[in-house]
Amino acid sequence: MKKIGLYFGTFNPIHKGHLTLGNYFAQNTDLNEVWFVVTPQNPFKQNDILLEDHHRLEMVRLAIEDQPYLKVSEIEFDRPRPSYTIDTIRHLIKQDSKTSFVLLMGEDNILHFDQWKGYLSILEQIEIYVYPRKHEGPIPMIFQNHEKIRLINAPKLAFASEKIRKKIEEGSSVQSLMPKKSWSYLEEMGFYKTR
Repeated sequence: MKKIGLYFGTFNPIHKGHLTLGNYFAQNTDLNEVWFVVTPQNPFKQNDILLEDHHRLEMVRLAIEDQPYLKVSEIEFDRPRPSYTIDTIRHLIKQDSKTSFVLLMGEDNILHFDQWKGYLSILEQIEIYVYPRKHEGPIPMIFQNHEKIRLINAPKLAFASEKIRKKIEEGSSVQSLMPKKSWSYLEEMGFYKTR
């Protein structure tokens, strides 16, 4: 059975850390592919300045076009908003019952996973692979040693889209932090610059 990792994010913008993690999961675990699921507004991040969906999607497309194990998905664009992971997972399973899906999640998210809509249903239906991320506090007991949750020793990266947006606002170059073609698109469009 084909196994696909679902890497949800606003990718606002995509950076080299996202690519490193995607490739790590595709090449160092039992996943056949990793899908970058570009999401609309995250229900937990209502105050972020978010580029329009199609611009973020295009930057991800440009970033992964030469990466054989990475794909981009816009499945959440046509779904009701706010977009909830459980609804997207149910939709994917209904569409393709012959594929096994895995949710990729940072350690910072597993801390609050019990606040997600339908989190128990997510755990019933798919596995979760957790990668290291800076966070405060321990992983809740209910998620420690859970049969559906695997802690993956992926690289712990210091990249953050928020820092990239801030650097651009300040007039600093972010070329070294982003995939080349995505950065060129961002520069050409003048995204995140203060007017």
